[in-house]
Amino acid sequence: MTAFVDRYGPWAVVAGASEGIGASFSKKLGERGFNLVLVARRVGPLEELASEIGAKHQVEVRVQALDLGAPNVSSELGHATEALDVGLVIYNAAYSPIGAFIEVDVEEHIKAVNVNVLGTLRVAHYFGRRLADRGKGGIIIMSSMSSIQGTAMVANYAATKAYDTILAEGLWRELGQRGVDVLGCIAGATLTPNYEGSTDKIPSSWLARPMKPGDVAEQALHDLGQRPSGVSGGRNRFAAALLARLLPRRAAIEMVSKETEHMYR
Repeated sequence: MTAFVDRYGPWAVVAGASEGIGASFSKKLGERGFNLVLVARRVGPLEELASEIGAKHQVEVRVQALDLGAPNVSSELGHATEALDVGLVIYNAAYSPIGAFIEVDVEEHIKAVNVNVLGTLRVAHYFGRRLADRGKGGIIIMSSMSSIQGTAMVANYAATKAYDTILAEGLWRELGQRGVDVLGCIAGATLTPNYEGSTDKIPSSWLARPMKPGDVAEQALHDLGQRPSGVSGGRNRFAAALLARLLPRRAAIEMVSKETEHMYR
């Protein structure tokens, strides 16, 4: 843990920290001794989480209420962290409208692009420059198994996550030459409040069994510095290999889409 903090500390920024995987990242980093800046729209859950982590691990935890899809996200985060020695940035925020593409209001799709694509771009660009000038650090960009192929019911969300995966892999090469480790964490179904609130159906395939948020966060922290992207969980890794390498493209799309149709229709 000391070596991890030496490379990526002393401060970490977790965007999308209020619940689920983001809250798990925050708790695990606090346990490792990181000071934290927790970012999300809702200040109440952030303050509760900050109080818990600060009291338990004796680290400094700051809260920044911010819409990560807003155009000023870079300047706001810059202002909030300009005096801090930030060494690790985790972009966990995501917005996922669920439903048939043409039945979801286009403004909802645009919001997903703002949070999942433009927010990722702005945060990675701003902190990428800072960390490159610093000569060390890390960035984790959360992606999704839906990014591997087109997926019915979440078609636009899947497309935004494909952007996140490819951006992370490109930055792994570019920023890696400047001492900055970048990881695209490709998570499958995860037992977050958003996931549990979106469906009451158990996935029909054994490959799609949801993971716990803490397990996803722990593996991502382990994978950082080891590879450009990593799929969370053994079952998900097997499924990813099946979908991307073994099945014809049409079969992969149909297989995954049947699962999402089962869950969300």
